[in-house]
Amino acid sequence: MGNKVFVIGVGMTNFEKPQTREWTYPEMVAEAVQHALADANIDYAQIQQAFGSTSFGPLAQRSLYTVGQTGVPIMTVTNACASGSSALFLARQAVRTGDIDLALAVGWEKMQRGSLGGGSDDGPGFLDLHLDAMAALVGPLDPKAPLTVQMFGNAGREHMKLYGSTPEHFAWIGWKNHAHSVNNPRSQFRTAYTIEQIQQAPMIWDPLTKLQCSPTSDGAAGAVLASERYVDEHDLGSHAVEFAGHHIATDAADSFSTASCIDIMGAQVSKRAAQIAMDQAEIGIDDVDVIELHDCFSTNELITYEALGMADTGEGHKLVDNQATTYGGKWVVNPSGGLISKGHPIGATGVAQCAELVWQVRGEADKRQVSGARIGLQHNIGLGSAAAVAVYRARA
Repeated sequence: MGNKVFVIGVGMTNFEKPQTREWTYPEMVAEAVQHALADANIDYAQIQQAFGSTSFGPLAQRSLYTVGQTGVPIMTVTNACASGSSALFLARQAVRTGDIDLALAVGWEKMQRGSLGGGSDDGPGFLDLHLDAMAALVGPLDPKAPLTVQMFGNAGREHMKLYGSTPEHFAWIGWKNHAHSVNNPRSQFRTAYTIEQIQQAPMIWDPLTKLQCSPTSDGAAGAVLASERYVDEHDLGSHAVEFAGHHIATDAADSFSTASCIDIMGAQVSKRAAQIAMDQAEIGIDDVDVIELHDCFSTNELITYEALGMADTGEGHKLVDNQATTYGGKWVVNPSGGLISKGHPIGATGVAQCAELVWQVRGEADKRQVSGARIGLQHNIGLGSAAAVAVYRARA
């Protein structure tokens, strides 16, 4: 089973519109890491291993050398939009073995303005199997529209056709997450909109309007992980949040054999990751209070409700009808504003989700605090596919 692991320090930069600030990768990494180290009350020299995540940036060594040059193992992790969670996964494993007491996970990204592209056509791409499977169901994708919004939009269309959800359900999710971000000083956007404004925003790919799509972003986030031995020796008490479960799942045959756009986009992958992570933590979804969920598009948030077991298959939109995923509901999903409003600097996203849940479990989330939050669940998916689900809980 391994040893218990705790998060003892988190920090992040503001997430910003690309090119808003003139900063280098090492500068943004240093800002996030220094916040995390200060929160953990340690020096960088105490870190025994470090894992850095990015899709477009330099090696983690160069990004971290501005913080310190201590000779410890540093590894760079890239795993699409799940890169940050992958760095966390490896840092947790390193501490869980009992070989070290302190590890650092940090993620960062500087992105271009506009829609995220699909990469090179030179040889097999990371999405070629997914694209081929989806084209077999709905026909070739439109070269004039952003690739990922079509893919997640097609999954939403399938949900509407099969289960009776509507564009209004997806619009509500966009409304909710923008409303939540008003109380997050680190969020890229902090504007509340009406449902009508969400619906009337420019249509990117039906049913997804612009205000239901995550933006490209710049930013960094860091987390310090510690062994139970270290936590006990330093009497960290409630400041230490147990990293109680974490699993990363990838595609199995069911991603491509069920003739479903929803499965192609990772529903089964997320379901497997969630089950294993919650089994590790010995909890069920009904035990969870607060969730940071990978809402790259509002359609994916609704579909993921079902993958996480929050609703039965085909009934995710009923949670929207009951407003079960905002304050006053059964769960609060994306109190940070989520990817849609907080922003989505790819390498940093998973680590930033960790930071938000640690603040929530500690009771340090200020105006966005979920009352009585004791258990938080993180969901982070990268197309290719890799779905990461983690469980954080207050120390017993």
